[in-house]
Amino acid sequence: MSSYEEEFRELSYPDAPKIVVRPPGPNSLKILERQSELETKALIYPKVFRFAIESAKGATIKDVDGNYYVDWIAGIAVLNVGHNNPYVAKYVRQQMDRYWHWMSEVPTEFRIKALEKIHSILPQGLRGNAKILTTVTGADACEAAVSIARWVSGKNGIIAFDGAYHGVHLGAVMLTAKKSLLKYSGMPLINVLRAPYPYPYRCPFKVENEIECAYRSLEFIEHLIKDPYSGAGEIAGILFEPIQGEGGYIVPPKEFVKGLREIADKYGILLIADEVQTGVGRTGRWWAVEHFGVTPDIMCISKAIGNGIPISFVAYRKDLDEKLEEMFHLGTYRANPLGLAAATGVIEYIESRKLLDRTLLLGEHALRRFKELEEKYEFIGDVRGVGFMIGIEIVKDKRSREPDPSKADAIRRELFTRGVLMHTCGHYGNVLRFMAPLVITREHLDKGIDVFEEVIKIFK
Repeated sequence: MSSYEEEFRELSYPDAPKIVVRPPGPNSLKILERQSELETKALIYPKVFRFAIESAKGATIKDVDGNYYVDWIAGIAVLNVGHNNPYVAKYVRQQMDRYWHWMSEVPTEFRIKALEKIHSILPQGLRGNAKILTTVTGADACEAAVSIARWVSGKNGIIAFDGAYHGVHLGAVMLTAKKSLLKYSGMPLINVLRAPYPYPYRCPFKVENEIECAYRSLEFIEHLIKDPYSGAGEIAGILFEPIQGEGGYIVPPKEFVKGLREIADKYGILLIADEVQTGVGRTGRWWAVEHFGVTPDIMCISKAIGNGIPISFVAYRKDLDEKLEEMFHLGTYRANPLGLAAATGVIEYIESRKLLDRTLLLGEHALRRFKELEEKYEFIGDVRGVGFMIGIEIVKDKRSREPDPSKADAIRRELFTRGVLMHTCGHYGNVLRFMAPLVITREHLDKGIDVFEEVIKIFK
């Protein structure tokens, strides 16, 4: 472990998890009731996590009733360096004292510093050979990335995957695979072709192993591209998540990601990596593509880069920039100075505290403990992950592998009542996902897993 462990301990509330009033407590209920009067009923999280937050530190949260929680959600993989990180806060306050908005493209010395920091951590192949387009959200970055691919190639088709999540903007939602989101948006699928993502536990093909699953997926993609009667049209880009997030924390075989690169090179197609959830150290590397030894042509960056302050980026090959024009992608809040300040602080903090190596080490520990539970309990069908991106798939039983989303939801709710915040994902909503801040202490991690096992025993 690093020499900064005492600092990490001081970042969080030491007492977590600690429940003094079964949530939702009376103070939380008052706020939740008032929210329901004022805000849309289309919200999700207040129905699952029935509390109101008073404050948060590191990898812990305190509610308005005095309960303390260990946070394994991190704002959906956003708070990689923790809640209220003082190092990042210092940068944001310094920028706030200067100014926090004007024209989104006019440079400052601090903006240049932030851009240099982003360039310095890009994956090999893009580092030193990239341009940056600033955007606002993850979905905005994905839309801009696809627009770049279409514009510079002069083609319209984009290959995306089942299980994909790239946002819910009217452009990005067409790239997202969830049926209900497509239905709500009312958007038809235009110039988007869906390909199977190799899901080792639930391969869409009848195969003997995960490697064969990867190759079958690659064969399908190549069929779409080269068969004159596939109906695919001309393909501008392949958009993929190196490890799927909302789809179920699915780690594909290395052969799949390498195969995507080979297909893209073979047919002159741009490879676009959505690193919105996987990036900025979440997997123990700056970018998940680094686990596969692959460099994308275009990469989407958001979530953890701002540690809660909305900002995003698209990094892309420098030669692609020659074909872009003025006003190619606009937005009032692009490159918000506070977001740039936060990004600078996040990168420096991860580097100086050696959080990448620590995340790999603690992630292996967490994965090992979750896998021990997989061996003991019939309804834990699969445990998979890299770094602090771990999925625990809940099923009826190991033989049938039938998804059990109701049990996953019940586990999530019981964890909440005991002070551990964990969220679900997956094709069927039956995957519990571990995505804690990277600064969580070993003590809080193990306490949380102990509580997790206590809850699992209830449902055996």
